[in-house]
Amino acid sequence: MANHKQAEKRNRQRIKRRTRNLMHLSTMRTYMKRVRKALAGKDAAGAKETLPDAIQAISKAASKGVIHRNTASRYISRLTLATNKSAA
Repeated sequence: MANHKQAEKRNRQRIKRRTRNLMHLSTMRTYMKRVRKALAGKDAAGAKETLPDAIQAISKAASKGVIHRNTASRYISRLTLATNKSAA
């Protein structure tokens, strides 16, 4: 347990940041799951419809520093490729 005022403050900040980061991560994963579910169900139109929301959530998570920008790029690339493949 923190004994100094500054250490207590850092602990409070850590908890706040972790909660915020988990919110962005959870939102991103939910949108990615929606796209994958549509792809698994052979619903190309549904996947195309949910893809922009997923891309936005992934980009936001990357801009906030929750995930690395290269990881975000990889996620976006793979989802887009899978969606385009199912539409063809």
